Amino acid sequence: MGRPVTLVYLTTDDPLYLPAFFDRVLTARPDTAAVFVVPPLYRDQTPIAAALRYLRTFGLRATYELAARTFAARARRRSIRATCDEHGVACFAVDDVNDTDVLDRLGELGTDVLVSVSCPQIFHRPLIELPARGCLNVHGAILPEYRGVLPSFWMLANGEARAGVSVFFVNDTIDGGDLCGQRAFEIRPGESLDSLLRRSKAVAADLVLEVLDDIEAGTTARQPLEAGRGSYYSWPDRAAVRRFHAAGHRVW
Repeated sequence: MGRPVTLVYLTTDDPLYLPAFFDRVLTARPDTAAVFVVPPLYRDQTPIAAALRYLRTFGLRATYELAARTFAARARRRSIRATCDEHGVACFAVDDVNDTDVLDRLGELGTDVLVSVSCPQIFHRPLIELPARGCLNVHGAILPEYRGVLPSFWMLANGEARAGVSVFFVNDTIDGGDLCGQRAFEIRPGESLDSLLRRSKAVAADLVLEVLDDIEAGTTARQPLEAGRGSYYSWPDRAAVRRFHAAGHRVW
């Protein structure tokens, strides 16, 4: 067994799916140094703009259900911070993971491995190169297929029989770098997006733990994700949502 890593996570403020992920990984690794949490917004996006985009894409009923479930989760104090508190792990709210103050704090922690989980921000080179043993990203698809955003939605809309999770070492391209872990699983007939996301996060937690064990043992297998291979998807339009429903799926 090699030297244990000083581990830090970068993630987003999501009360629906990520608390369960962090409960799983922090139970296995209570010595995690810290979790940094950013707002659940893309660059230059406001909360109102994000809500309107979701409404235009998925409709009033799905938007209402999202709001109701988010409110209920927050009312139960379900959050990444609460999960970190339960496990005695430091949790920091930050606006920009590339900010020099964040980089300084990561340096002070002696960060060996960074793990990005649903973090919506683009990482700049100083952040990528900071951890001594690598910066990892978790992607909810079988790369190089389904690069981009909302891969779980697109796999359902396209009628795929299998979903998956990939973990890779980050470079300065989108969903590119060196693949170091991957696991596929079956999509259930008529499965909802909500159900698939929950199962995907559980698979992701186990896969991340396996990859971290490999890094510590010095047995990590790395396979380059070649630029131009696979497929890329952006935010869905209404036509894609109609195809998603026609395939027998629903959001909730």
